[in-house]
Amino acid sequence: MADKCDLCLLGLIILSSLLTGTSGVDDVFISSGENVRLPCNNALSDCKSTVWTYSNRVRPSAAVELITLGIKNKDTERHERLSLESDCSLNIKNVTEEDYGSYTCQQWIYVNGNHQKQDPDAHVFLHVLHVSVSPSSSSSSSSSSQTEISPGRSVTLSCQLYSDTGFSCDDRVRSEGYELLWVNQAGVDLKTDSRYQILSSSDQYHCFIITLTTTLLNEDNNREWRCRLTHRNQLKISVRYI
Repeated sequence: MADKCDLCLLGLIILSSLLTGTSGVDDVFISSGENVRLPCNNALSDCKSTVWTYSNRVRPSAAVELITLGIKNKDTERHERLSLESDCSLNIKNVTEEDYGSYTCQQWIYVNGNHQKQDPDAHVFLHVLHVSVSPSSSSSSSSSSQTEISPGRSVTLSCQLYSDTGFSCDDRVRSEGYELLWVNQAGVDLKTDSRYQILSSSDQYHCFIITLTTTLLNEDNNREWRCRLTHRNQLKISVRYI
């Protein structure tokens, strides 16, 4: 009977998230490999009524319940990386590009033998900036990467903003003045340097993609390149690659 009640509660949570209003939307930008805190702006006095769900445009109909009434769901892939703060905000350790998407914080209270959802919901869109390299290497990581490749070889660095707001990038991001840039250690835009090929694009899942291609020189050993996300020419977040 308890299992059936839990299933009923899960169904009600997912259905209500589609039908009810929200308490506003927070946009959180983070680079992969870092830790992030997602605020819950509708929290009650404690977190025993808090439910956190997650979805993205890849699986829009498959909302995943991460936290149920203040308790972590052990069946989720990111279970070990999640924690709940005293203010019911959700912490995610070592963020990956697969963590991007829509997070919803809801409050459910027990009234007269039934769980009732308290409006409004609180939504957080998590945007993840990630850098990858081609040719790939097992030693490369996301936020501060190192890979051993030889001078004279061509290398391409791909910086991608994983973003899912329910709107197209043109409507939600580009119209608000967001831009991706490759810069050197001094912060100079590498589009001004003829040895680099810089290409920008977007697709259904990555919102922004900017690639840097160059032929490596001996003096590039330990050189640092940075991918920057700016908002109206102000730095929002940066990822470095060595």
